[in-house]
Amino acid sequence: MAVILVLAGLILGTSGYVQKKGARSRAEAEVAAMSAALESYKVDNGVYPRNAATDSLDPATPVTTYAEASRFLYGALSGDADFNRSAENKSYFTFKPNMLEPVPPSLAAVTAIRDPFGNSYGYSTLKASNPAATGGNNPTFDLWSTGGTTSGSAADQLQWIKNW
Repeated sequence: MAVILVLAGLILGTSGYVQKKGARSRAEAEVAAMSAALESYKVDNGVYPRNAATDSLDPATPVTTYAEASRFLYGALSGDADFNRSAENKSYFTFKPNMLEPVPPSLAAVTAIRDPFGNSYGYSTLKASNPAATGGNNPTFDLWSTGGTTSGSAADQLQWIKNW
């Protein structure tokens, strides 16, 4: 009986690790794919997409503040200006339904791009709008998943999947 309990504990512990590793790998692929889509957007438009929300978002802020900038990024890359899940303009990236918040079966307006951990992706153009800003990292754009963490602390940022 004790052997069965030990084996069950090992299996459960391993499956949790495998799920987290899979989510991290998926987030890495999504960050790379969205970064490539942003480059295509820039080729066509001369600039990376930005607005007041992306120009003011510091990556060090809590994950709850990312939704507005994430939604703007969705609209720019998907061509869906009214966030109704149907493109009206040129699309640079096709989002899978499970990447959008709210998740299916909901057909409600998109509120954010969802990472594999259930949080909004972060997208900031803080350094592009203000090179002297204390926050931000890249002079072009910052794109990241918090890797399941919920604060912007320096310790949490070590676990993030990011383009810097």
